[in-house]
Amino acid sequence: MQHSQMTLNHQCITSFKTLTPHLSCLAANHNLLYAAAFNQVHVFDLSTRAHVDSFNAAKPSSGSVKSIAFSGPKVFTAHQDRKIRVWQVVMTPSRGHRLLSSLPTLKDRLMRFILPKNYVHVRRHKKRLWIEHADTVSCLAVNEGLVYSVSWDKSLKVWDARENKCLESVHKAHDDAVNAVVVSDDGTVYTASADGAIRVWEKKEKERRHRLMHVLERHKSSVNALALNHTGDDGFVLFSGGSDRLIGVWRRDDGRDRMAFWEALWGHGGAILCLTVVGNDVLLSGSSDQTVRVWRRGPEGGGYCCVGTMGKHERPVKSLVRVSTSTDASQNNENDAITVCSGSLDGEIKLWEITA
Repeated sequence: MQHSQMTLNHQCITSFKTLTPHLSCLAANHNLLYAAAFNQVHVFDLSTRAHVDSFNAAKPSSGSVKSIAFSGPKVFTAHQDRKIRVWQVVMTPSRGHRLLSSLPTLKDRLMRFILPKNYVHVRRHKKRLWIEHADTVSCLAVNEGLVYSVSWDKSLKVWDARENKCLESVHKAHDDAVNAVVVSDDGTVYTASADGAIRVWEKKEKERRHRLMHVLERHKSSVNALALNHTGDDGFVLFSGGSDRLIGVWRRDDGRDRMAFWEALWGHGGAILCLTVVGNDVLLSGSSDQTVRVWRRGPEGGGYCCVGTMGKHERPVKSLVRVSTSTDASQNNENDAITVCSGSLDGEIKLWEITA
């Protein structure tokens, strides 16, 4: 395949700003875009570009919303105040959101606070219940009715999305703050940390807890973002983005029991802050250099190369998400246009259309 055949065209359809500055993350659910800025979550209908709702934790002390995830009718938000909040979408024309609970729930805490065995050391002379995060909840992932949360307290926790109950905690999943988590369809968990490592966790059938299976090391500094792409059968490609400006590409092919480093992607002039896969062979990366780069895999299992830079934001690009609009009805045909939103720290959101 020649470079001209690999090139993708892109155009900015529109741009708009959140009602509050300092955008921290974007998430999409059907044709709705959720944009977190400080302690507020703003919801936009992408088919009309209209703002339809805003909701928050009521207390400014909850701090920034770091991540948003969806499980059935519930919306989960991760907060700087160490809590995960659970919201229900109110099915009215206004599409409001009602707070259902905060995790861990009061009931869960009361059931455990008496027994000393339920406490873990979080720092010198300081203990907390094992079901509680002790620092900012930095990222959420959802798979098969389970919510996975990671935190700057170095831990990984698993929650039952239906019961709002903590099922498991890996107290010291890393040696430093955990920044990102992704989960594959087979339940394998990948976590990335400021310690520069990516750790791979698995829970075998009939086992109660996840076990550390592998440690992937290639980055020279903090790993800030992860993205996972299923290549068919049992194959996976894992992408990692770090403060060292490196995008790492890791592969696990059918028949192999672990990820292996495949290649390094260079091109950004600043830290990689976000990654998203938008097709079988297309990766987008956002950086503190204020740009979004488009990467495409070559033919016959070839490596990835940068095939375009999508404009420039005024501030670092903090989040990327593929979205559905009225003109993006199918996500299965590779010839269809791909619609993506990029968000920067100043609250600006750009809506892009990518075509072959």
